[in-house]
Amino acid sequence: MRFIKKWAVGAAVLSMVLTGCSKDAAVTGDSPQGPRPLTIALPTEIKSMDLYAHNDFVSWMAAANLYNGLLKRSPKGEIVNDLADSYTKINDTTWEFTLKKGVKFHDGNELTAEDVKFTLERATKDKTLNEGTAFKSIAEVKVLEPHKLQVLTQKPDPLLLSVVARTSAVIYPKKYIEEKGADYFNEHPVGTGPYKFVEWKRGSHVTMEPYADYFEGAAKDWSKLTFRIVPEATTRVGELLTGGVDLIPGVASNDWPRIKGNATTELVSANSNRVAIIVPKAAPGTPTADKRVREAIELAIDKKLIIDKLLGGDASQTRTRVTPGSFGANEKLFNTSLTDVEKAKQLLKDAGYANGLQLTMQSSNGRYAKDKEVAEMVVGMLAAVGIQVKLELMEWNSYLELRNANKVGDLHMVWFANSFYDAHIMIGEHLTGSRSMEKLGYTNPQLKEILTKAESNMNETERAALYKQAQEIEAEERMRIYLYLEHNTYGVNKAVSFQPRLDEMIKAYEIKRK
Repeated sequence: MRFIKKWAVGAAVLSMVLTGCSKDAAVTGDSPQGPRPLTIALPTEIKSMDLYAHNDFVSWMAAANLYNGLLKRSPKGEIVNDLADSYTKINDTTWEFTLKKGVKFHDGNELTAEDVKFTLERATKDKTLNEGTAFKSIAEVKVLEPHKLQVLTQKPDPLLLSVVARTSAVIYPKKYIEEKGADYFNEHPVGTGPYKFVEWKRGSHVTMEPYADYFEGAAKDWSKLTFRIVPEATTRVGELLTGGVDLIPGVASNDWPRIKGNATTELVSANSNRVAIIVPKAAPGTPTADKRVREAIELAIDKKLIIDKLLGGDASQTRTRVTPGSFGANEKLFNTSLTDVEKAKQLLKDAGYANGLQLTMQSSNGRYAKDKEVAEMVVGMLAAVGIQVKLELMEWNSYLELRNANKVGDLHMVWFANSFYDAHIMIGEHLTGSRSMEKLGYTNPQLKEILTKAESNMNETERAALYKQAQEIEAEERMRIYLYLEHNTYGVNKAVSFQPRLDEMIKAYEIKRK
């Protein structure tokens, strides 16, 4: 269930191609020959150039241009080879990979199986790396030959290929990091990717340039790649309209007319797998520990009204995070809502809150399209049934620190994507990590048993059935209250040919100059 809509001035044209231009000699309609700079505006600061250190998609958008993984996702989401030339499943716990020969890091050293072993085992052993839980099933990496290795898992892992195709699963240069150290690497990153690092000025920009020895051929279209940090949405749009940047992600619906009405810019809207979510605490003694209160919260929220009023209708209602296109999706829970204000009021009365109750909630401000406005609208809807919410809107990095430290209030809002393209995301959501059931004070032995069985089940039919059952339990219990599936909307100028990716990454090597 994937679509792309494209608007042009004076006409609507359905296409998989997006175009754009910039006046900084980056892209100009007057001079179509030769490479030019490409400039992309991002809404928040880049956290780190080490993709294993965090799971911040904005940081990944920029830094991913520096690196490659063993495998990768195509723009449509299929798993394809990247640094691996081939791979074979030896048995349920052993996968063998043969690397492409002649691949060089930006410092000139050749990629070998030792680099893969170093990188993946670092991910599993270094407890300071936020992405480590995604690689926890890896027990060992065995080097067989300079360009051949095996990845051994602790138990059967049906997600191993998805794990090593994940955006963050890039391969680092062992010798460079061992000599320079991880901190130096983060400031002066080296990868095998199509672009190599030039400079990073925090709060301002990251600049890269094409890598002449890139194994798939040097990038021809762009002489320089710059990711600028532009926190204000109106400023990002203004920069696009005046040619200061070539592409902006996450355009809110209120800015669409400005972009569509400009002769040199247009919009593209494409499906994503990012879902807006309210996460309630369930620790004993908190109001949201009561299932009736959590149900009342969901019933009080008119998801369709949020979508129509704030998102221009460009989103889909959902009661699950595992959306169509992901393995194990329970489509009965998609495109559906249970809004019932009167029942919500009765549930609160039954729970002992006939006179209402007060809760606290945190949300990001400016990280996602209309995140502030969505949070405020949710607060208004909850107030209508007697739930008074004290809302704290936070700058993204501050919010991320609070959330990762599990210091959030009764509720907090998140917008999560599914980089596994699989219902396995529920494992990380409920069994492990900073957002597990236990961390939020919730226990459900039945759900835990189902997810544990699914985690190592190599039979896809059985695994899909288990995950569909798990999603129904989650929806009934309201462990998470899912609101809508975002559709990504980009603003661009017209001298760039761009195909949006399902994973939201912006890979300059795939962006072409018209």
